[in-house]
Amino acid sequence: MISRHNIEDRYSDMAVYNGVAYLAGQIANNTTQNIVGQTREVLSMVDALLHKAGTDKSRILMAQIYLSNMLDYDGMNEAWDEWVKDIKGHAPPRATVQSPLAGSEFLVEIIVTAATGV
Repeated sequence: MISRHNIEDRYSDMAVYNGVAYLAGQIANNTTQNIVGQTREVLSMVDALLHKAGTDKSRILMAQIYLSNMLDYDGMNEAWDEWVKDIKGHAPPRATVQSPLAGSEFLVEIIVTAATGV
C-alpha cells in the first residue's frame, strides 16, 4: 500500500511504499533568507517529513540538492554540515547541481529518499 502525505492538487510532499520514503523537492517558505537560512529551513522540513514516515536522516538512501547558483555551494554546505554532524558514519550519498528553480526567490531545493524500516 502507498501512503501519501501533504497531498495537494498537483503533488504530495511524500509517498511511502515498500519501506522507502520518497520526498518531493522541498523549498523554503521564507525566501527572504540567504542560502544558509533557506537550507536550514528545507532540512527542517525534510526532518519533519521523515519523522512522519517513522524514519530519520540517518536512514537517507540518497539526497539530491539543486542550487540556483553554485556560488551558494559553500553556504549550503555550512547548513548541511551542521545538519549531518550528529549522524557521523551515516552521512547520506548526495548529488549537488546548479539548476533554475521554480522561482528566482528560491535558492535551494532538496529531494530525499530514505529507508523507513517498515
